[in-house]
Amino acid sequence: MRSAERHQVIVERLRGVDRVSVQELVEATESSDMTIRRDLDFLAAQGVLKRVHGGAVPAMASGVEPPYSLRAQAAVAAKRAIARAAVEHIHDGETIVLDSGTTALEVAKLLHDRAVTVMPLSLHVAHELADAPRIRLLMPGGEARRGELALVGPLTVASLRALRFDLAVLSPCAFSLDAGLTAFDLGDAEVKQEAMAVAARSMVLADGAKWDRAALAYVCPADYPDLIITDPTAPEEQRTLLAQRGVLIEVAALEDVS
Repeated sequence: MRSAERHQVIVERLRGVDRVSVQELVEATESSDMTIRRDLDFLAAQGVLKRVHGGAVPAMASGVEPPYSLRAQAAVAAKRAIARAAVEHIHDGETIVLDSGTTALEVAKLLHDRAVTVMPLSLHVAHELADAPRIRLLMPGGEARRGELALVGPLTVASLRALRFDLAVLSPCAFSLDAGLTAFDLGDAEVKQEAMAVAARSMVLADGAKWDRAALAYVCPADYPDLIITDPTAPEEQRTLLAQRGVLIEVAALEDVS
């Protein structure tokens, strides 16, 4: 198991529990004791957990956003599969508002040779598309959130309100049938809401790890988006319920790397 996959297992095990032991993680990842201890030390340095004797405890409250650097390593195969599926719904000549977040960044990487107009909602995405030869890049105003580099605030909202887009591509922090789309940051939630309001159609990218979870700030109901793209780990029952509500659900196929 690769380090990013082990880190994801560790983070998942710490959700909803007071403590996780090194031995439990050794068994869950089929890794050595020394490897797990190194992983825990790394995640502790990132502020994700706190080391205790024989294991670790959670370091973050439920309303605190995991660091971008950690999220960039999580569920990479699923995010890339979702991004590949997403670009199939993007057509040359379209105008797109592209959300912040690690999955949105994977979409940006696949748009380099496409003739589209893009307004990125993060500096990470803007940097990725800056030298794309056929991309028309429209930059919003706003404040770049520290670490995240997502653009938020009244200038970002005003930039969105001044335009109309064919498509809003959103990458929510969390997603559930009851709570809908949610974000950790209030400003980020407002920008996501405005992006959907100014676009003719909306596409939500949510890997299975984001399902059945809720963050602090409400964005929209679960059945509001036109299309949700996920991966096979998303709860099948919830996918079925959303489809019954009229939402188009697409499950991206993971590449076989064996």
